[in-house]
Amino acid sequence: MLYQRSSDLFKEAQKYIPGGVNSPVRAFRSVGGTPVFMKSARGAYLTDADGQTYIDYINSWGPMILGHNHPKVLEAVTEQLKGGFSFGTPTELETEIAKLIVGSVPNIDKVRMVNSGTEACMSAIRLARGYTARNKIIKFEGCYHGHSDSFLIKAGSGAATFGNPNSPGVTQGTAQDTLLAKYNDLESVRLIFENNPGEIAAVILEPIAGNMGCVPPKKDFLEELRLLCDKNRTLLIFDEVMTGFRAKMGGAQEFFNIKADIITYGKVIGGGMPVGAFSGRAEVMDHLSPEGTVYQAGTLSGNPIAMRAGFTTLSLLKEDSGIFDRITQTTQILTKELKAIFEKAGIQVCINHCSSMMTVFFGTDEVSNFDDAANADHDLFNKYFHFLLENGIYLPPSGYETWFISDCIKKDEVEKTLDISRKFVSGL
Repeated sequence: MLYQRSSDLFKEAQKYIPGGVNSPVRAFRSVGGTPVFMKSARGAYLTDADGQTYIDYINSWGPMILGHNHPKVLEAVTEQLKGGFSFGTPTELETEIAKLIVGSVPNIDKVRMVNSGTEACMSAIRLARGYTARNKIIKFEGCYHGHSDSFLIKAGSGAATFGNPNSPGVTQGTAQDTLLAKYNDLESVRLIFENNPGEIAAVILEPIAGNMGCVPPKKDFLEELRLLCDKNRTLLIFDEVMTGFRAKMGGAQEFFNIKADIITYGKVIGGGMPVGAFSGRAEVMDHLSPEGTVYQAGTLSGNPIAMRAGFTTLSLLKEDSGIFDRITQTTQILTKELKAIFEKAGIQVCINHCSSMMTVFFGTDEVSNFDDAANADHDLFNKYFHFLLENGIYLPPSGYETWFISDCIKKDEVEKTLDISRKFVSGL
């Protein structure tokens, strides 16, 4: 059996961990089969508990933009460990990484560190509500901003209605302040604004959607959204947990030349450690405690180990600005060649890509929102996933997730991926 050790570990984990995993997508419920337990990683490769290696297209869901276990990041973290794991006090390093972020990203003056993307988005919403003295927010179907109550909302009976909880434990009272719009559909946003005049504190979205698969914004969508927010005196929040320091050094704001009011971060700024952050102009950020009245705190925020990993990673990215062109080019080549393979075999496919993010959607020609993603052929994707897995390639275990390209994925890894994909279609 290919995954005997993983199978044994999963059975043991289920006795002590709900579902056997600490994040649901890892359970392989979407694709079926046994989750693969990893024990190590280096460069472009993962090694599982059975000793098998895989080309990694998840890259820890984005942060490993330099590849796994980069020697300079490893060296910096190892050295930092000698000084202590956590202090619960201010450190110079926190200011250093904040200064680096502010100097790299347009339109921000200050940064508050937290411990995850979920925490960053939750805090950003609270700040937006405190700053505007309004309660309601607009989010988009298919955009994921973590598992805080305000975001676990599904659509109501129409775009202008209140949302409904899509998880037990989320109250209707919380849900009624979150309004659902359709990604890439400006009219759905306009309708919400018209029906809730003067009540919307913020619009939050992934500028490049990554949690319904990779779905880029349509032409002028972000520009018009910015204008709508300005017209209604509403804050625009970019959730750049995935795109920050990945799309460009300045994130999606630089990539699309659009200014957001609050920007959330995660993934890359931790260099693989659990880190999040939210940022904005001083006039907004100064509403945070202890300067202002909007409360937010965290004992482990600014943890020195995580800060050192993040600072080193961001410094390496800043020193090598060509990395963004390289990984974008790799993504474009992979997209173009995979599409040619599938189309030659008569398989209908849409491969969305933007910067170094991409997703393969079978059975459709276009995916621009969550409904399109849901209507793709996920059964065929599941077969593709397992075929590649069995041949040493690890894709995200869901057709609703994004592939992340690292700088360690080079010609050999791309060629192997294309070769295994050809074998897949020839066996259908």
